[in-house]
Amino acid sequence: MDQLSSLAGRLDQGSHRLLQRVYYEDTDFSGLVYHARYLHFLERGRTDYLRCLGVAQSELVGIDEEGLVFVVHRMEIDFKAPARMDDVIEVVTRTEKAGGAKMALSQEIRRGESLLIAAKVIIAVINRQGRPRRLPEDLTRQLSSATA
Repeated sequence: MDQLSSLAGRLDQGSHRLLQRVYYEDTDFSGLVYHARYLHFLERGRTDYLRCLGVAQSELVGIDEEGLVFVVHRMEIDFKAPARMDDVIEVVTRTEKAGGAKMALSQEIRRGESLLIAAKVIIAVINRQGRPRRLPEDLTRQLSSATA
């Protein structure tokens, strides 16, 4: 595996796995990860999941005359246990459903075997003008085959 591939995590058994270290900047005065910082870890997981599937989000905006952009439409997060400075955490991302103008993803943040965060994320597919658009069939197939 080349260095850039390892930075983006790996696809493994129908999911994407990304290791991240918790730094001082991720914590609050208590030494625990500040709740909003988990959104950063989850975003990195989603972005690198797509990267490992061969999808470059920066290129999608120019995919055709309409453009294609992913935006978070809805997110549910269950905070199970805190992460602390210097922990190595793993962000696990799976496609639950892809098609039409939405994707449904499940994400977890784990420290070893311990589940810290469980999230359900609905991603809306829009064009450059902010209007809904359908996910192209080839991209739907790519995302759906990642669940197998």
